[in-house]
Amino acid sequence: MKKLKFLLSLVALLITFTAANAQESLSTKIAEWERAKTYTKEYLDMMPESGYALKPTPEMRSFAEQMLHLTDANYGFTATATGEKSPFGLGEAEKIQDKSKANVTKVVMAGYDYVIAALQKMTPKQFEEKVKFMNRFEMTKDMVFIKNFEHQTHHRGQATVYLRLAGVKPPQEKLF
Repeated sequence: MKKLKFLLSLVALLITFTAANAQESLSTKIAEWERAKTYTKEYLDMMPESGYALKPTPEMRSFAEQMLHLTDANYGFTATATGEKSPFGLGEAEKIQDKSKANVTKVVMAGYDYVIAALQKMTPKQFEEKVKFMNRFEMTKDMVFIKNFEHQTHHRGQATVYLRLAGVKPPQEKLF
């Protein structure tokens, strides 16, 4: 009987620890996305208005298009993970007509808010659910958010070159 009580106590402790760890993981995800939003905002703020049309080569995206492409993915990946309809269709943000600094900043920040709000609504258990991504890959919702984070980091990193070409020193890296 003592062994059974001990074993049940141990299982209860493990369940409590696992639940607390999952909640901490979710809090960490939200904090990382908030950090990424702040970091991206610094890029948007540092680029002068004239630099929003800057293209390193004619076939490349402009700085504005680069940031809007990042935003398209934020909406698309998140909609895939949540099953909700995205406010923007595939590639629509990048094609908006008003590519002014003010409008691009507004649209990009709204895209980050969309991701963060979605994360705040999710439970740790939902992250384990599988979804079909790009109609080809089955992956967990957690992996969709991980791929999304990687994507936005990649495009923000590319924007470093745009800032340098515009004569602007990029913001200090924000790993933490």
